[in-house]
Amino acid sequence: MGDLGFEAAVRQVIESTEPGDVLTYGEVAAEAGFPGAARAVGNLLRSSEGLPWWRVVAASGRLSPRIESDQAERLRAEGHEIDVDGSGRIRLR
Repeated sequence: MGDLGFEAAVRQVIESTEPGDVLTYGEVAAEAGFPGAARAVGNLLRSSEGLPWWRVVAASGRLSPRIESDQAERLRAEGHEIDVDGSGRIRLR
């Protein structure tokens, strides 16, 4: 991502996603040029507005705690079929 700072680079990656895309926090961090900064991506998403945050999930497939139903609804609206198992993990189809 060149010489962009962390926030700008992460925003660029997330803003470039399209309906139907799903990335993990780690994939966003790596693509932004900050491998290993998955937790920082989550913190940024939590404090930012206007980003399609619902397209980012944990590496385990888990949706965002406390807002799982909203995230699942938004992903379904973009065409995903979501199966949630007892652990809260999802399987996208």
